[in-house]
Amino acid sequence: MDQTLTTIAFDADDTLWHNERFFKLTQERFAELLAPHTEPDALMTRLLEAERRNIRHYGFGIKGFVLSMIETALEVTDNSVPGTVIAELIAAGQDMLQHPVDLLPHAADALRAAQAVGPVLLITKGDLLDQERKVAQSGLGDMFDAIQIVSAKTPAAYTRIFDAYDGAASSMMIGNSLASDVRPMLEAGGWGVYVPHDLLWDIEHAEAPKDHPRFREISDLGALPDLLSKHP
Repeated sequence: MDQTLTTIAFDADDTLWHNERFFKLTQERFAELLAPHTEPDALMTRLLEAERRNIRHYGFGIKGFVLSMIETALEVTDNSVPGTVIAELIAAGQDMLQHPVDLLPHAADALRAAQAVGPVLLITKGDLLDQERKVAQSGLGDMFDAIQIVSAKTPAAYTRIFDAYDGAASSMMIGNSLASDVRPMLEAGGWGVYVPHDLLWDIEHAEAPKDHPRFREISDLGALPDLLSKHP
């Protein structure tokens, strides 16, 4: 790393706290409800297609996920899905919007290590109310100098956010998604740190830019203090 680091940002879902596992559990229930109409693998393929189509309409988050499940249920049943199934899908979405926040290991320690460097930001995408709820319940909210909830994580979004500090070139983005957290940050001129999580939404898959000079990968947040200590 060849430039002084002044600002550090973290992703939220599946970087600081668990999230994707709640989607997986709901998908399993979705497959059970639609089992009389289609095989689970085919259903998940149709659901993923619906999610890809609907991101531009609904954005990221639980509400769009539920609407995509309902749309898929209508498709695979030729519009004959029972109202009780639709009701259960809506209830499942409401449960997801109330699930407790379960921090990942070393989350607070990683934030404290980042605070020693400079301003610490949270940059997340998804439903505004849900993300605000999770930040509030996490107990980590006071550790951030700023919280940015964006519709999509793009190079332009990172450039805009970090221009309010010392620019992307002296900033670092830490997250579990190569597609959203790392690659767009590298394109913006900053550093991207990949922290793998066991579960990842298919839409977030991307190749690791291992040859990029500003790309780093750590096994978990417990390795972040050591990474930061080696930065000039």
